[in-house]
Amino acid sequence: MPKSGLAVHRNSFRAGAIGLATALTLAGCAAPAAEADRADERPLVLTTFTVLADIARQVGGDEVRVESLLKTGAEIHGYEPTPSDLVRASGADLILDNGLGLEGWFQQFLTTVDVPHAVLSDGVDTLPIATGHYAGEPNPHAWMSPVVGQQYVGNVADALSGLLPERADVFQANAAAYREELQGVADRLEAAVSTLPVDARVLVTCEGAFSYLARDAGLDEGFLWAVNSDNEGTPQQIAATTRLVADRDVPTVFCESTVNDAVQRQVARTTGAAFAGPLYVDSLSRPDGPVPSYLDLLEHDVDVITKGLAHD
Repeated sequence: MPKSGLAVHRNSFRAGAIGLATALTLAGCAAPAAEADRADERPLVLTTFTVLADIARQVGGDEVRVESLLKTGAEIHGYEPTPSDLVRASGADLILDNGLGLEGWFQQFLTTVDVPHAVLSDGVDTLPIATGHYAGEPNPHAWMSPVVGQQYVGNVADALSGLLPERADVFQANAAAYREELQGVADRLEAAVSTLPVDARVLVTCEGAFSYLARDAGLDEGFLWAVNSDNEGTPQQIAATTRLVADRDVPTVFCESTVNDAVQRQVARTTGAAFAGPLYVDSLSRPDGPVPSYLDLLEHDVDVITKGLAHD
């Protein structure tokens, strides 16, 4: 897997097989849906995954129509694009992606479609991936910190203002209110961590997706594997995480919703730590689920983490 993209899928994206001409030919199959879309004259903003889509909806309000390429519950690292994805991208007015190598599969789109594009992690003070195949490259999960998430919100507002300059005041006002809500989550997290014993301030998860949240909350971080596309659950990873949990007397370990939690449960059994989760990272839930919005995702994870680390 090349160092230039964390999420390049296992089977290479064959540009010849999924070229724009072929994809547009297939678009005829989706004619009824396209007719419905054309009835909505608002600009179409397309994001790579559901978390970014919700941020764009909160900032964009009723001024834009927002869709996500990935469906609810999808694991982003190993995603394999389809011809219909390329059709949707070519019909968008603006594309928003995370960057930092997260959507390596998405780079093929950008070489094929002529659509304005913004990277929402621009300007983030990045942290390196600590271990594994991609060690030293930027950790792409920056949105998992409610502090860094405010930079995403600002980048969305700027991108939408470029798309619809006449509505820039609306986008900036929406963004300001949204940032206040995210700062409230950050403040609650910091206050909860401050009440924990220093030795208990360790966040141990399956994937190393919480580096930014841990940094901004004053938590040490441990994990089984650094990136979901790396090898997962090797004997070496299990042994190292088990030692960390035992040495620091970590009260609770966690795992994310899009990966198998069996290995982390094994760590919990071996050390006597509690197991809690799931935590949500790469995807929102359905509207009737526990995390239908980005703000819900952060609040859910903060609640599960702080209650788990306070466990005696």
